[in-house]
Amino acid sequence: MTDTTRAAGLHPAAKMHAEDYAAGKISRREFLTHTTAMGVSAAAAYGLIGLAAPAYAQEAKTGGILRVGMEVKGTKDPRLADWPQIANVYRGWLEYLIQYNEDGTFEGRLLESWEANGDATEWTLNIRPGVTWNNGDAFTADDVVRNFARWTDGNVEGNAMASRFLGLVDEATKTLREGSVVKVDDMTVKLMLSAPDIAIVPNLADYPAAVVHSSFVDGSDPSTNPIGTGPYIPGEVAVGQKATLVRAPNHTWWGGTAPLDEIHYIDFGTDPSTMIALAGAGEIDANYETTGDFIDQLDALGWTKMEVVTAATIVVRMNSATSDLYKDKAVRQAIQLAVDPAVVLELGYNNLGKTGENHHMFPIHPEYAPLPAQTINPAGLVPALEAAGLKDAEFEVISLDDGFEASTTAAVVAQLKDAGLNVKHTVMPGSTFWNDWQKYPFSSTTWNHRPLAVQNMSLAYTSTGSWNESGMANAEFDALMAQALSLADADARREIAAKLGAILQDEAYIINPYSRSLYQHHREGVVGMLRHPSNDHFHYKWSLA
Repeated sequence: MTDTTRAAGLHPAAKMHAEDYAAGKISRREFLTHTTAMGVSAAAAYGLIGLAAPAYAQEAKTGGILRVGMEVKGTKDPRLADWPQIANVYRGWLEYLIQYNEDGTFEGRLLESWEANGDATEWTLNIRPGVTWNNGDAFTADDVVRNFARWTDGNVEGNAMASRFLGLVDEATKTLREGSVVKVDDMTVKLMLSAPDIAIVPNLADYPAAVVHSSFVDGSDPSTNPIGTGPYIPGEVAVGQKATLVRAPNHTWWGGTAPLDEIHYIDFGTDPSTMIALAGAGEIDANYETTGDFIDQLDALGWTKMEVVTAATIVVRMNSATSDLYKDKAVRQAIQLAVDPAVVLELGYNNLGKTGENHHMFPIHPEYAPLPAQTINPAGLVPALEAAGLKDAEFEVISLDDGFEASTTAAVVAQLKDAGLNVKHTVMPGSTFWNDWQKYPFSSTTWNHRPLAVQNMSLAYTSTGSWNESGMANAEFDALMAQALSLADADARREIAAKLGAILQDEAYIINPYSRSLYQHHREGVVGMLRHPSNDHFHYKWSLA
């Protein structure tokens, strides 16, 4: 399938990004991400830097079942989804307006194209013609408008999309502002933002942004009424065991014929050694992720290794909203600076990544701004505890029992103990951990790669962030974030990002030790499966030789 995304002309920012690339200010991936986000096609973007867009093989063998080892979580209303594994199941039948590709480009899916005005306050969304839902209904502008209303509803608890489109929201009602999303005709929608927003496209490509049919009941499990535009429908969905996708009967998918007859996701639990055993026994064809020593083990089986450098990370965060232990900033700062991120990277993730700087921003991000190196100071922890009257307090850090998450948290806890903190590490199985994971006073959570640093920063650390797990509420940070989201110029946004990073370090809610290189394997004969930086699965690209 070729990239059909087109723009009426090049956005003014495209030339600026091309100049930044030529000057070595941004990487090729960063250039492609920025430029295609503004509506420039992948082919045109590559052409701006003198390269040809990679070709996607259109011919593939049809038929067969592909088995993938992956945790099977309960499916839920997509806007409530909090893990990419959930989305990878419903991606079989629910599609997205825009797709974030492995090379960093954005591609229109249910949209054929889009354009932004010069300051990114107005966006024109052009709907792909000929798309139908699997019940026969046509996909139109009405579907797009209705989904924007769902995404922007800030009154829905757990809505992961609510804080991403604040320029479309009525602050008083926390719902879609009248006149902000306008149906021009059946194939065209306009977005009229109250402030510029350069993250519109990346957020539309993120996994909670799946598009649902008018019959979808808000808050329900989409597998119970699987009306979608994609080529598959759900078969069996058994949490913790297995999820299957089967080719949708009597449905002409707009993208042609998806090669595979079925896709089976098989849950092997949280012990990676079980996955190795399944691979060795020929019971799976590919896996979701390979970590640590298990990389070499799958290499030894002769499986193909896929690797990508990302901003995927783990955050060990304190929560001042659920515990008084973490309300004192001086205590948080002392805890943060008692931990050496380089040691955590080595012990927790086998040095397969880049050392972090405790601000959830990494060199792969176009707005990354180097800050003065923090001084690791374990000796400062006990005096800070004594000053706060917490010398004898008991602390607990909670983690999932899943491989690197447990070992990373253990490395953090060991350093805190050495520095004099009375702390224990509680390791929980997934069945327990996920019950209240956003409320734990001190715990570790993993974060997906997102193309822009400001995406994760906005979600996690603004006072309105949908996934604020720390209780942080800093008015200066909120104001700077709004400014950062309005700037297409990477240099200008980098200046703001430096201030955002400094505030995050000063507030000291997080220990953010490293970004992860991600690995995945598949056996010989699996075709079209690439390692995606955000863990997205594109089923229509997969086939068997």
